[in-house]
Amino acid sequence: MYAKAAVTSAHLLLGATTVVSTLLASSVTAKDKLVTVSIQVSPQGLDLSQPADAQKFYTRLKNAAWLVCTRGTRVNLLPSVDPIRCYQQALGDAVHATNKPLVTQIYLATHTFQEAAAHGIEVPAQVAAK
Repeated sequence: MYAKAAVTSAHLLLGATTVVSTLLASSVTAKDKLVTVSIQVSPQGLDLSQPADAQKFYTRLKNAAWLVCTRGTRVNLLPSVDPIRCYQQALGDAVHATNKPLVTQIYLATHTFQEAAAHGIEVPAQVAAK
């Protein structure tokens, strides 16, 4: 009934460029069976080392987390019993899986270090020093 850990896959292109694709997943119930609803979030067309692009990607993560946790009503699926908790779990896990400093900084603008730590998010040294 709660979000599963977000899964990330990184593909090396030309030996140096890494593209991160984050999968947000949430478990919902369908006739007494657990079903995972997932959405792949891609940073295609974005440079995650640039603040504006990192913000766009973070918005994509937030929207996908909200969608998997609140719109699980397709094909007789029941939504999560606690959509807010599901959303926070899915978003935190996705930020952790992304492992991009600017995305982490954006997350930390609205979440505590303790919340970040609960998802295994490493806080960049320059942010922790503030």
